[in-house]
Amino acid sequence: MDLDTVIVGGGQAGLALGHYLRRAGVRFAILDAHNRVGDSWRQRWDSLTLFTPRRFDGLPGLPFPGDPDGHPSKDEVADYLARYAAHFDLPVRLGCGVTSVRPGTAGGFTVDTSTGTLRARRVVVAAGAFHTPRIPEVARKLAPRVTQLHSSRYRNPDRLPGRDVLVVGGGNTGVQIAGELADHGRRVALAAPTIGPALPQRWLGRDIFWWFSRLGTMRLSAESRLGRRIAAQNPVIGTDVDRLLRRVDRVGRVVDAEGCQVLLADGGRRRVDTVVWATGFRPHYPWLEVPVLDASGAPVHREGVTDWPGLYLLGLPWQRTRGSAVLGWVGRDAQVLAARLADDRRLAPARPAPAVPA
Repeated sequence: MDLDTVIVGGGQAGLALGHYLRRAGVRFAILDAHNRVGDSWRQRWDSLTLFTPRRFDGLPGLPFPGDPDGHPSKDEVADYLARYAAHFDLPVRLGCGVTSVRPGTAGGFTVDTSTGTLRARRVVVAAGAFHTPRIPEVARKLAPRVTQLHSSRYRNPDRLPGRDVLVVGGGNTGVQIAGELADHGRRVALAAPTIGPALPQRWLGRDIFWWFSRLGTMRLSAESRLGRRIAAQNPVIGTDVDRLLRRVDRVGRVVDAEGCQVLLADGGRRRVDTVVWATGFRPHYPWLEVPVLDASGAPVHREGVTDWPGLYLLGLPWQRTRGSAVLGWVGRDAQVLAARLADDRRLAPARPAPAVPA
C-alpha cells in the first residue's frame, strides 16, 4: 500500500483527523481539490460570519485567534484552517481532486485523483455533506430573463439584478440572505412555509453557544430523543425573525412557475426578477465506487463507520452528536475515529474486501 490512510477532503474535519493521525504515527495524506486550504470557506457569501464565537471555533491543539467572544468572518475561518495545516505540517495535497475510490484487488482501496493514483489501506471521506445544490424542478419553468442562483453561489446584493427578489427556504441561510437583501433596498419575498424556532445570539448576557456548551447541547447524541427533536426543528440562530418579517413579504410554498411569475400553494402569484434557492443540498458521491450508498445517494453508516471494511466518514451533520459538523466540535469525532484507526492499525492486518455485487 502507498499509504495507510487517505482522507478525502481538507476542510476542518479532515484537518482535525490529520492532527490526531500525525500524533499516532499513521502514514496518511489529505486530498483536497482546492488550490488553497480553506478555499471552500472563501467561496461563501461575502458577509457570512459564524454563529459560534471564537472561543469555540478552534480545532484540536490550536486556539482560534482574536477576541474570544467575537464571531469570525468566513475569511478568518479560511485563514485559520490554512494556518492549522501549516502549524502541524499536515500532508495536504492541494489541487488533487478525487475521481474514484474503489476496492483494491488485493484489499484496501485504489484512489484515482487528478494528479495520479494512490493505494491505501483505509479511506476516510471527510468531504462534508454540502455537495450538490438542491433546486426544485419548478425552476426550469421560469423565463430565461429571470436570474436564478442557488444560495451557494450568492455573494452579495450588488451582484443580483432587478428589484423583486424571491428567496426560497426558511433555514438560517434563507433568512440571512433575505435580511441582507432587504437591508440593501430590494423588495424581498421569503417563500418559507415553515421557519424553525428562533434562538437569540445572546441570552442572559452570554452567547447562546456558551449555554449550549455548559448544558451539553453540542454533545447530544444523534440517537437520543432530544437530539432527534432538535435536528428536526432546525432552529434559526441570531436572526430577529419578527423584525425580518416586518421588512419582507412571507409567502407560501412555491408549487409552479410561469414566465416571470411563481405560483404559490395558496393560489397566489408573485412576479420576480431574481430567485435565490436556499433549498439546501443533496448528497452526491459519484466518485465513491463502493456499495455503501442508499437509494438517495447518501452513505449508510453508523457514527461514521460503514459496513465496508476500512471505509469511514467524518464531519457529517449529526454523525455522532449535534456538534459533528461544527467547526469547534468536529475534533471530538476526529479523536474518536483516529483512536479507532490507530487501534486497527496496531492489532489487525488489512482485511480482504468483500465481493462487489455484480
